[in-house]
Amino acid sequence: MNPTNPLTLLAASIFTHNIALVFILGMCPFIVISRNYKTALGMGVSIVFVTTLTALINWPIYWKLLVPMHSEILSFLIFIIVIAATVQLLEMLIEKFFPPLQSSFGIFLPLITVNCIVLAVCLFMVLRKYDFIQTACYSFGTSVGWAMAIVLMAAIKEKLALSSDIPKGLRGPGITMIIAGLMALAFIGFAGIITLQ
Repeated sequence: MNPTNPLTLLAASIFTHNIALVFILGMCPFIVISRNYKTALGMGVSIVFVTTLTALINWPIYWKLLVPMHSEILSFLIFIIVIAATVQLLEMLIEKFFPPLQSSFGIFLPLITVNCIVLAVCLFMVLRKYDFIQTACYSFGTSVGWAMAIVLMAAIKEKLALSSDIPKGLRGPGITMIIAGLMALAFIGFAGIITLQ
């Protein structure tokens, strides 16, 4: 197992190894959903829920079931089934308790199933040989880091929408990519403070 301290792992996964800004994963909803602060916050909370829960379910399945049976080849299939079931559960909960939030997500709520960060967290958990506590810290930290990045992006985009100083050619995706690049530089600035193996 990996000897990394769980608290270090938590901090690193939020800041120095931010999955959206350093690894450039989960960009489709990051760019599209970040138009509205409330929608971005809802999507961020959904990603935190799905990513953390699927990693915590997939860890014992992989290490206690697939590895002893020498069936690691099935890990992708199992991970995706668990992710799809978790997203379906989340979709039913949001539909029942938060209908306006579901309509604001549109197609992106079911697409959490194929959001690359959810699967990437499960794969990193396996590749880096994290124990259960490390997996909990890493999955929670990674998803919180992604949620923080999308909420920051949405807040900046809402503020910029009030400004008329942006040239027409940069409005929309152009300014979004510039903001994402500047945010990535800020997060990469933390890289010397906390490192992972």
